[in-house]
Amino acid sequence: MSDRSSILIAGAGIGGLSAALALLRKGFRVTVIEQARELAELGAGVQISANGAQALFSLGLEGALQKVWCEPAGKEIRLWSTGETWKLFDLGAVSRQRYGAPYFMIHRGDLHRILREAVQALSSDAITLNARVTGFAQDENGVAVTCEDGRRFTGTALIGADGVHSRIRNALFGEMPARFTGLLAWRGLIPMERLPERLRRVVGTNWVGPGGHVVHYPLRSGALMNFVGTAERDDWRVESWTERGTTEELLADFRGWNEDVQTLIRNIETPFKWALLGREPLEQWTVGHVTLLGDAAHPTLPMMAQGANMAIEDGVILARCLTAYGDVTAALQAYETARRERTARLVRAANDNASRFHNPALGDAHGAARYVDTEWQEDKVKQRYDWVFEYDPVKVAV
Repeated sequence: MSDRSSILIAGAGIGGLSAALALLRKGFRVTVIEQARELAELGAGVQISANGAQALFSLGLEGALQKVWCEPAGKEIRLWSTGETWKLFDLGAVSRQRYGAPYFMIHRGDLHRILREAVQALSSDAITLNARVTGFAQDENGVAVTCEDGRRFTGTALIGADGVHSRIRNALFGEMPARFTGLLAWRGLIPMERLPERLRRVVGTNWVGPGGHVVHYPLRSGALMNFVGTAERDDWRVESWTERGTTEELLADFRGWNEDVQTLIRNIETPFKWALLGREPLEQWTVGHVTLLGDAAHPTLPMMAQGANMAIEDGVILARCLTAYGDVTAALQAYETARRERTARLVRAANDNASRFHNPALGDAHGAARYVDTEWQEDKVKQRYDWVFEYDPVKVAV
């Protein structure tokens, strides 16, 4: 687009702010419309693989991120009962050599703050808070957005980055059907000094077992340990990250698991729980001057650790398309075309991993060793992950 007109973004999460920053760096005017009264991203960990790192570095954020990230030496698989350990893949220097960028772990709040500060450094008034979008209308010239308090915003395009329960998506295509997966997820943060030395290693760990799995990894230069546990349960269907649970309930979900898992759970300051709902990838994201981004377009289960990475990739590709094409509708359609197949494949890969992590074959140590040796042997791991990490959103064709 030649005139660098104003782009409206509904939602100031990681995806919305990534898009805003990418657009501002290319000379667009941006208005981010956020319903929250203040920006306070939830406290949890995010894994950024090389593909996401390439995107963030292209936005000038490498220095700020390095101050607060943890760059692990690798990722490993551990058996729920015995604690037997297998290497999943090397990270650190190996990721840089093989994929051109690091794999790192970062507190979601830190990533969100860094993105927000970078956006506001380029445009101090780019983010409008306490503005709940209630509707929009478009014509051949652009889009007008209306908010609950009567405010109105206009621009040449509207990007729905308003999350898994997106109002923009629902207005375009109706409610997105969701199915309860039978999985309940737990999250929590642990001050590292509470843990024994054996659990303070700078690695990402994935415990696998029949009916559940646990992921933990360090954050904030090793000051915190992030914990995520997923258990098969059908009695909790609230899809919210802010619902508090209890240590006793969390321990009950992982009764019989290795003492290292029990130690992690007992040291979580406040456990939170949410139901995991699955959704089929959308076949269409864009109508005229309006499109979707991040969880609004392709909500995913967390089993590939790619939700944040996909949203960040979206933002970079969106800005590239709006720069490359002279017509906004053509640009948004090109963006959807560039992103739809990859994100759908990632959503399906996460679904596949859910059954892999919880397989009944993991029930006894002998059968588990055979299963892990088969499912996580080097060639299969490369087949599952290389195409994910090799993707460079800065260079891929648009």
